[in-house]
Formats: sequence, C-alpha cells, structure tokens
Amino acid sequence: MANIIKVFTGNAHREMGKEIADHLGLPLSRADIKKFSDGEIFVEIKENVRGTDVFVVQPTCTPVNDHLMELVIMVDALRRASARRITAVVPYYGYARQDRKNAPRVPITAKVVAEMFMAVGVRRVLCMDLHAGQIQGFFNIPVDHLYAAPIMLKYIQESFDDVVMVSPDAGGVERTRAFAKRLNSDLAIIDKRRDKPNECQAMNVVGDVEGKTAILVDDMVDTAGTLCAGAQTLLDSGAKEVHACCSHAVLSGPAIERITSSNLKSLVVTNSIPLNAEAQKCGKIKALSVSELLAEAINRIHNEDSVSSLFV
Repeated sequence: MANIIKVFTGNAHREMGKEIADHLGLPLSRADIKKFSDGEIFVEIKENVRGTDVFVVQPTCTPVNDHLMELVIMVDALRRASARRITAVVPYYGYARQDRKNAPRVPITAKVVAEMFMAVGVRRVLCMDLHAGQIQGFFNIPVDHLYAAPIMLKYIQESFDDVVMVSPDAGGVERTRAFAKRLNSDLAIIDKRRDKPNECQAMNVVGDVEGKTAILVDDMVDTAGTLCAGAQTLLDSGAKEVHACCSHAVLSGPAIERITSSNLKSLVVTNSIPLNAEAQKCGKIKALSVSELLAEAINRIHNEDSVSSLFV
C-alpha cells in the first residue's frame, strides 16, 4: 500500500473535500466524526490506512476551535492507524492574524497552532494565502504555500477593463503590487488607521484612481469594515466603480449587512471557506473554486513533483 493516496475531510468543508477527491479520481475516504453531549469530539477512521499517503482537508474556519480540534484528533487517529505520511490541507489557516507580539503579554497563537499540528503527527502542510507568509517558519516540517492569485487574475482579466489595483492598507502592498504587475495596471494604496480589532477608519488614497475601475485586493474579508470604508474612499477619490477580491470569506458579525448596503459593486472570494446561507443569498458575492488547484498540488506532493512550478 506504499504508493496509495487517500483523502479525508472533517466537517469544516465536506463539499471541498469531495471536489478535491473527484479531481484526483478518488473516492473520499471514510471517517466517522461525532460529538458527545458535552461537546467532546470523537473520530473513528473507517478504512485501512496502513502505509498510505494521507491528505486531510480541513480549513480551520468558523467555529474555529471545533474544526481545529477535529483536524488534530483525526491526524492522531490516522497516525495511530499507521499512515505512512499525513499532510494537513488547510486552505484557510485559523488564528493566522495572531502571528506576532504586538503588545505586552499576548500570545503568538499562529505558532501555537503550528506546534499542535506537528505534535499530533502532521508531516507536511498545504495551505493557501496565509495572512503572513512568515507563518511558514513556525513549522519545522515542509509547508507548501499556494496562492489564489492565478484564479483571481483570470477572473479580473475576463471581467474588467481599465483597472487600478488597490491595497486596503500598507501591509497588503506587496500582494497588490503582484496583481498590478501581472495585469500591467496601476497601483494605489489606502492610508488606513485601525483604532481597535475589527474596526478601522479609511483616510485617503495614495495613487490615481480617477475614472478607473478600482479593485481592492486582500487575503481575507472578516467583518468587511475595511473593504466598505475603502470602497467609499475610492469613490470619493473619483473611481468609476469599486470591486474587491479576497481569498478567504470569513464574513463574521455584520459583514453581509455592510456589503449589501455598501457602494461595493461586487466581492469575489474563493471557496477556501464555505459560504454561509446569508452570504449565498447576497447577490454581490461570487465564489471561485480552488479545489482543482489544491487537487493538483496534492497530486504533485504525492508524486514528489514541484509544487512551486504551478505558479511559474
């Protein structure tokens, strides 16, 4: 069984797990995941995995703690069942925003999660559009970091003309510049002040957006305060219309209400996180699938081929 590949999924995004397995031409492997009445999670692997190359698909999205525990418990079960190698496929890495000490006596929780993965037996991680690329350094095992950019870029090229790519803050300039370079378009930056978590105040635009279609680029959209305030600022600066492209649709709290009532024309996300019922009903939100990209990366990892060549 040394060369056999198996794909498992938790409850976070079963649809994505099934899509990835379909792209690989495999059945989705069976695992029984239950909750006891007190909330404890129980996992039983329902097929033989001895000596196999196992991939567990589980974005650690809302509820983050439940899905994180599902993942580490499933990995432990697979390790004890003698899987040859276990790769955690985590399209959305929860706790990624807690990646440094920005105040006294606070944790670096992104590192804690990495330690948990390694402790239970994860031997490789496949993730997408990390909030901070240096999170890869929190692991002492190989990390394959994918980007949704090729899929987003194709959509932008097919849908818009005369665009200017806009970073919603100084921290996202590198990401936005990469988009602008590939599209041969202009770049703008919104000078933003954040007073406390999930709240921000967009101030002014650095760059020329007059009469152009402005596209905000970010790694995730959470409460959508940044995007909606940024859209209004861009329109006030003369942009013709404003769209947004964000890899991870966290969409917590008042996000959907804000997006619906904002001047944002559309929000394009990936299916790294499943859209909730409210988001699915919002006409402004469009989800692009990254399942085929993840499946191709899984196939290359299994066959010991280059993953980075996906982006050359």
